[in-house]
Order: sequence, then structure tokens, then C-alpha cells
Amino acid sequence: MATSPDVRFPSIDGLRAFEAAARLGSFERAADELDVTASAVGKRIAALEELLGTPLFTRGPKALALTATGK
Repeated sequence: MATSPDVRFPSIDGLRAFEAAARLGSFERAADELDVTASAVGKRIAALEELLGTPLFTRGPKALALTATGK
């Protein structure tokens, strides 16, 4: 089964960053677990959100929560 040329799949790094941030509730804690910076986690998740065309998290000054799509 061939995929059409315009189909893009998320990166494994992006999926790992999303899973860790969702489970741990923080980009910083996800970064510690993945041994990368919090900025790298944020960029990977932003790329995933761009690919999907929807936000996966709501970001507040102290809180990180999954959107309905993220859940």
C-alpha cells in the first residue's frame, strides 16, 4: 500500500516529547527525562502541532494542560 506524496508523519522525537510532557505535565520535566532542553521539547511539540494543524496543550504561566485533541 503506497502513501500519497503529501502525507507527512510525525517524528519519533516529537511523539516522545508529547508523550513525556503529557504524562509529566511539564516541558521541563519532559526535558529532564529525555535528556534535552525544555526549548527542544517545546519545539518538537510545536512541530507536531503544526503538522496536525491544532494545539495539543494549553500553556499558562504555571500550568500545562492537554487540549481535547491532545487527550
